[in-house]
Amino acid sequence: MSAILSADDLNDFISPGVACIKPVETLPLQKPVDTINSYEVTTEDKLPTEPPPPAQITLTDCLACSGCVTSAEAVLISLQSHSEVLNALDSAPCLSQERLWQQKLRCVDKDCRGGCASTKEAAKIFVASVSPQVRASLAATYGTTEQEAGWMIEQLLSGPNGLKTGGKHGNNFTWIINTNAMRELGLVLGAEEVLASSATAEEVTALEAEGAVTTQPKKPLLTSACPGWICYAEKTHPHVLPHLSRLKSPQALAGTLVKTVLSKSLNIDPSQIWHLAIMPCFDKKLEASREELTDNYWHPSSTPSSKHPVRDVDCVITARELLMLAETRGLSFPALPRQPLHPSSCPPFPDPKLKTFLFPHNEPRAQRQHQLPAAGSSGGYLYHILRTQQALHPGSTIHSTRGRNADVVEYTLSLEDKVLFSAARYYGFRNIQNLVRKLKPVKKSRIPGGKTVGARKPGAKSEMDHAYVEVMACPGGCTNGGGQIKLEDVGALQGVGRGEGQKEWLARVDEAYYSMEESSGGEEGERDKEEDVDMQEVDESDVVNGISTSYMKGILAHWAALTGLDANKLVYTSYRKVDSDVGKEKGREMERVVELAGKIGGGW
Repeated sequence: MSAILSADDLNDFISPGVACIKPVETLPLQKPVDTINSYEVTTEDKLPTEPPPPAQITLTDCLACSGCVTSAEAVLISLQSHSEVLNALDSAPCLSQERLWQQKLRCVDKDCRGGCASTKEAAKIFVASVSPQVRASLAATYGTTEQEAGWMIEQLLSGPNGLKTGGKHGNNFTWIINTNAMRELGLVLGAEEVLASSATAEEVTALEAEGAVTTQPKKPLLTSACPGWICYAEKTHPHVLPHLSRLKSPQALAGTLVKTVLSKSLNIDPSQIWHLAIMPCFDKKLEASREELTDNYWHPSSTPSSKHPVRDVDCVITARELLMLAETRGLSFPALPRQPLHPSSCPPFPDPKLKTFLFPHNEPRAQRQHQLPAAGSSGGYLYHILRTQQALHPGSTIHSTRGRNADVVEYTLSLEDKVLFSAARYYGFRNIQNLVRKLKPVKKSRIPGGKTVGARKPGAKSEMDHAYVEVMACPGGCTNGGGQIKLEDVGALQGVGRGEGQKEWLARVDEAYYSMEESSGGEEGERDKEEDVDMQEVDESDVVNGISTSYMKGILAHWAALTGLDANKLVYTSYRKVDSDVGKEKGREMERVVELAGKIGGGW
């Protein structure tokens, strides 16, 4: 596993796949008292010592650690680290700009999936997607803006003084994608999913006629963008799975778009596209390892038995691992230029319409307001849904009520004292425990005439009354992810202590996150001036929270038409009950490790 995740020198470290039963490993116990001769003369080094007390594990520690990871998943996660990034860059030469366009013009077979005789080469395209929470963490660490932190990442991954200065082939990343674009698409689709969940059959038909892609999870809908929460639900509370949103996370959406669009546009096999995601959370490595997020699930001619599945996201690293990546190549991250790359260093994205969507610099969509604290630091799913509902009910107002702590907030949308819509936010595993307990279905007693058994009484008010619940595993949201740069790391990185507490440090990261802005003008803006692009006019009447619903629907329709794939397969996924390894026989456990590790794919 990554060096950040290892703790070989700790006596109470629990490795993946080991059943965690308190008390955990301690030093050997001393001999029983009745076997010790009280009159025996002994040396000081043979004196019995008291064993250390068992390690105390909180609920948050337990559910956020690898104890919730099966041993097979641990094998897959171990292949995702900064070392794997360097290995991938050295594994094959990078397709140059000239070869990219040659590949695009060679094949005219509309059903070609790539892998033609002319494309069976070892050369690859390297693409990275970066989350705003990672940029915010780096901005707080080095005292810069979120935008400048993003430029520093681009300079490391694609710049002339970055990763390409070393390695076997001098490779770098061709495109760096801001996941905010995919997040905005997800916000629109998430709002439509909520509308469809409470709509009648006729209303669902009307939504589909307007271009909406609908699914029908049970109310209340629960956010599915947090892989730590999904891992926990699949392995411990399968009764909540029907409530999970089927929408892919921004990381998964970016991976699917990169593999589908580039393989189709450039007539190359998806295995020739290597996609790196830089995320705030270690659990995103789990998400990238899901079997549902491979080309077997979106390409019609691909079957699990025909070839090794190619993952939509080949590798995930965190903010701290990004710094380790630079250090391994002998580069100083804070010394990198805090300015955008010159337009000539990056080839244009193959599809003009998706280019303006992924890299918006002078487009109307780029002139958005900053992230609002009310939206939270985890993407703003709940906030956008509330604003969408408010737009459907002019004159309505949003009211919030704090729960037992700051990570539990309930919201209502009211009009003339009538509640039209209710939702909630649950962050942190301690609060998630309360949520899943309230969602537990009522069971009938096996005893004739006995009372029903369940977490709530029939007819009692519960979270089932909410239409939507935003659930995140980390207290405080994604800016507090496990892979973010911690307060104790800052002093070591800068050589000085910051003299502030954890709460103040997280506030600095949140401030950087909420102040994010899209670039406009300058060299970045020149990229969109290089060629004329027919942009879809943004209808201001359907703009919610600064995002045009019709524009996003048009992007999805264009994506599906360009690749010839079903839109449902592009943006939705599924979840399943997963058996834990705890208590299983070791022999069978290792068989599963070998079996699933053989399905790695993605060029690993």
